[in-house]
Amino acid sequence: MPTDITPDGRKTWQVPSFQTPLWLGRQHPWCMVIPVINEGERIKSLLARMAALNIQDTADIIIVDGGTTDGSLELHALQQVGVRGLLLKTAPGKLSAQLRCAYAFALDQGYEGIVTIDGNDKDDPEAIPRFIDALKQGVDFVQASRFVSGGVAENTPKSRDFAIRFIHAPMLSLSSGFKWTDTTQGFRAYSRKLLLDPKVAIFRDVFMTYELLAYLSYRAPKLGYRCVELPTVRRYPKGEVPTKISSVKGNLSVLEVLFRACFGVYNP
Repeated sequence: MPTDITPDGRKTWQVPSFQTPLWLGRQHPWCMVIPVINEGERIKSLLARMAALNIQDTADIIIVDGGTTDGSLELHALQQVGVRGLLLKTAPGKLSAQLRCAYAFALDQGYEGIVTIDGNDKDDPEAIPRFIDALKQGVDFVQASRFVSGGVAENTPKSRDFAIRFIHAPMLSLSSGFKWTDTTQGFRAYSRKLLLDPKVAIFRDVFMTYELLAYLSYRAPKLGYRCVELPTVRRYPKGEVPTKISSVKGNLSVLEVLFRACFGVYNP
């Protein structure tokens, strides 16, 4: 166990149960965490793009699976494109539960920082080295943004664009004290120090669906952590919205999470 994690402290972490079908060991100080569930050709495309960029030479690629049944995560194929780890969540929960599995695993392995990118191939992995450079320079939280100078937003659904620009990002900016522009993005990077801070306390069962994303955008600036947004490219395919958030019920749930985060409900 790394020296900055005490045995007694580790026992307090609430981490969903998971299996480790693939683990080839840590090679780099940084890792890529990719949460997926039934992403089919999209995750294959993302991994191929990352392999073409030689991301595996900079960061270890770890996939955390929420229960894929579409055959897209065949172990030999994953290793062919540089994946070093596959975790399979076996407990209930959605995105935040998956992320807790992966973050606990990565911290236990001693990684200095974690970059997370969605497995649905909407984000351009070309930006990953810049995220890692920011972590190396002492940034604690890097947020991808399609809305800052140099960023690209392509085919974003109008309702989602409106909600991000005029509801989600403004509320988190006002409540956290940091000017955010793209707060629903899962393309992010976190320092080890931030994720291990007991004042942040990410390993709690309150984080089951999309709470962890909004909470960290609120909590990190509040505690004085160094946060930045970097320009990225996010492309939605024409005529399709690859997302696990249902149109009405799911979006209402995201708004409820947003309000709870902004009013400090998730604070430890």
